[in-house]
Amino acid sequence: MAVVYRAYDLRLERPVAIKVLRQDYSESDGFRERFRQEAKAAANLSHPNIVTVHDFGLDASRLYIVMEYVPGTDLKTILKERGRLDIDEAISLIVQACAGIGYAHRAGLVHCDVKPHNMLVTPDQRLKVTDFGIARALSSIAPDEKHDVVWGSPLYFSPEQAAGQAPSPASDVYSLGVVLYEMLTGQLPFTATDPVELARLHRESVPVSPRRINLDIPPALDQIIMKVLSKEPSARYRTADQLGRVLLTFSQSASAFAANIPGQAAAPVSSKPSVTLTDPVSVTLPPEKTSTLAQDSSSEIDWGSIGLGMLALLAVGGLIPFWLYVYFTLNPPIR
Repeated sequence: MAVVYRAYDLRLERPVAIKVLRQDYSESDGFRERFRQEAKAAANLSHPNIVTVHDFGLDASRLYIVMEYVPGTDLKTILKERGRLDIDEAISLIVQACAGIGYAHRAGLVHCDVKPHNMLVTPDQRLKVTDFGIARALSSIAPDEKHDVVWGSPLYFSPEQAAGQAPSPASDVYSLGVVLYEMLTGQLPFTATDPVELARLHRESVPVSPRRINLDIPPALDQIIMKVLSKEPSARYRTADQLGRVLLTFSQSASAFAANIPGQAAAPVSSKPSVTLTDPVSVTLPPEKTSTLAQDSSSEIDWGSIGLGMLALLAVGGLIPFWLYVYFTLNPPIR
């Protein structure tokens, strides 16, 4: 669709990346207008986990977009080289992706093409999501909208995108689940040489549990991934922010539990970039962690509440003689 050049901004004295679109795309009036709208939407996104758009326009009959230059490589290249990532590294990277895409969701945009090719990883492990060029304002999407052209990449798009339906934040959540599945197992949940067959698999087939491929994946994390890959959008987490909070809670609880196991080394404090997420959510902890929390809570006695209850009981009991006095004063016994 485009060629990307590394360039240098002479005015602001900084490296940039310039994406120049193919000429046949640039010659279409309809595509030009759509590109302009989407580039404006992307340019309004300012987040540490999103590649910044500096400028866009038309020059010599070619559309271009000027973006922040990000050193490093894309996540897909990393996965091709390493096969799969360890759990801590995978969660750290995907939580950053959730932070950036979640920010876009709060701004009313859906990425529509979430895949590891569009995630750039810097040498210091900062992840930045790029190519919001096909993101669209949620307010412009009607619930019953249909598309003749399917948005997204068949290996990573959601069942509703495969069916040509309007994408939603939950569509991006599904794609994030596919990326996390690939990061932890080294393979995709669905593969086929025919895009039509891939679309059918996303719509109808249940993926193999990632834990069956990689036994190092804890059951709780396996459940999170399978929930994210649900066919119905309502069965997934609502936004990327929510998925990120669930993964953070899982990671923190797993580290705390490991630190309390005798002979188990405590998990090191991560030096990787921190992220900020919204949408507080609940998460199902492992049974052993849940029982520990239950025991801790049951051993704590709320003396303040007990004291208030006793005072209330005494207050009510003290009124009984008073009301008996009033009753017998107004209704003296007959002799």
